[in-house]
This record gives sequence, structure tokens and C-alpha cells, in this order.
Amino acid sequence: MCSDPAGAPRSTRRSARWWVARLSAGLRRSIIGVLAVALVGLTGCSALRVGYSQAPDLIYWWLDRYVDFDGDQTQKARGAIAEWFAWNRRTQLPDYAELLARAQREVLADTTPARVCEWQRDLVKRARTAYEHAEPAAADIVLTISATQIQHLERRYAKNNDEFRDEYLQGDPAQRAKKNLERALDRAEMLYGRLDDGQRERLADALARSPFDPALWLAERERRQQDALRLLSAMGNGDGAANHEQAAAALRGYIDRIQQSPRESYRRYAERLGEYNCGVIAALHNGTTSAQRRSAAKKLAGWESDLRFIVAQASR
Repeated sequence: MCSDPAGAPRSTRRSARWWVARLSAGLRRSIIGVLAVALVGLTGCSALRVGYSQAPDLIYWWLDRYVDFDGDQTQKARGAIAEWFAWNRRTQLPDYAELLARAQREVLADTTPARVCEWQRDLVKRARTAYEHAEPAAADIVLTISATQIQHLERRYAKNNDEFRDEYLQGDPAQRAKKNLERALDRAEMLYGRLDDGQRERLADALARSPFDPALWLAERERRQQDALRLLSAMGNGDGAANHEQAAAALRGYIDRIQQSPRESYRRYAERLGEYNCGVIAALHNGTTSAQRRSAAKKLAGWESDLRFIVAQASR
């Protein structure tokens, strides 16, 4: 029986926070970050169970860091988040569990770049479904965002961009390559266990040939941030200038522009990078041993069990 999250060891609570971040990030990334819905890799009391129980609070705190909610907004946001998780447990987690069951079978065999990309498209569809359920409540809150809160968000964006530069845009090419490899190994070994020297070398070589350009990614992030700031400026302030339907449509358009950039040059880059990454991931998987694949299947089975446990608990 898992202990209450508040009484869990500090390392487990920290991993729960990490799980929430990975859940959202994984939906935007390649199959290594996507296959398991939430890749956690703890033994004993699973961080997936703990993380899911803590997730409403963690997501509220994450949003509050960006927006700095006032009292009325806090009540609305917490209520909307609680409702979203109740819906997610009831209608989505069973589907995620079936996805993990399918992944257990597929992870034991070789794969292809096309199949990897198909997995990623499936997860993007699920992410869109999750957003669409949140849209009405998000639109209500957007209408109340003040100019002061928009300024707060702008400062948070600036801080995030500085952190991005520190993480991805090191001046030393060797240091940048080292960090890229560390991130890729972290994701891969979370599923397969430790890679051997040959596997690591092949992954490092693939990353060295990747079209990934962090400067282009940062420029796109900054454009999206300005897009969000303009949207909030136009929809917010609670002055009645915009209604719920207009705010929802504006948010939907913003999500559309995230999924597919309106800038053709970036779309071409993203497509090229996506295809390359699917090939890298397929090659990495096809180069794993039978033992590594069995280990991955066992982890996926554990995560499936965790999701089914959460669903069962919610139905009691």
C-alpha cells in the first residue's frame, strides 16, 4: 500500500514533481518521452501513483508561478484543475493503460521510424483531447487576467529563456554535445536500463549529426511567448471587451499555432527534425538487447498497473 504523499520520502516527493513535468514535456517529445505516458522508474511505492495524487496541487503551483493568481482566480483554477483530473481519471486513464499494454508487446520486437512517428502522433492526439477538456475553464480565467499579471508572466518568460540558454546554448560545442547526450541517455535509460558503451557511442554519433538547432527553437519559443502575451492583453483585464467564446477561440488558435507553426521555415525544420528523431529512436531501440527489452516491458507493465490502480481507486 502506498503511503500518503505528504508522508512519502523526500526523494519520492521530488520524483512526483519530476513526473508532472515529464508528463507534459513527454507529450511534446519523441517516443522515449512518450511511450509510457509518465516514465518514472522507481521501485516500491510508485511515483506515478504518488505523482498523480499530488498533480492537482503541483499543476496549480506551476501555473501560479507564471500568472500569480489572485483570490478569485485561485478558487476558479483549483476547481477547474480538480474537475479536469476527475474527468481524466474516469475517461482517459483507461485508454492510457491500454496504450501501455500495447507498448509492452511492441517493445519486445524491432520497430521502424514510421512506427515511432505514428506513436508520437497518437500521443499528440491525446494531448489535444486533454487540452480541449480544459479549454472552457481556461477561457474563463483568461478573461480575468490583469495587466499586472501579464507583466509577471513576461518576467517569468524572460527567466525561462535565460535558463534555456544555460541548458542548450553553451558556447563550447563539446559541452553542448555532452549535455545533449546526457539528456538523451536519461530518457533512454529510464526505459531500457543502462546502455552499454557501444549503444552510447552510436547514440552520441546520431546526436552529432542531428539537425537540432537550439537557437531556432529558442526563437520559436520567444515568438510563442509574444503570441501568448498579445492574446492575454486582448482578452483579459475583465473589462467585458471579450466574451467566453472569443477567449476560447483565441486559445484554440494559440494551441493550433503551437502544434503547427505559422512560420513555414520553422515548420520545415520541425518536420525534418521529427523525421530524423524517429529514425534515431528506431535505431536505438533496434540496437537494444533482449534483456533490455524485457526490462522495458516490465517497467511498462508496472506503469500500466499503476494507472489501473488509480482508476480503480477513483471508482470506489
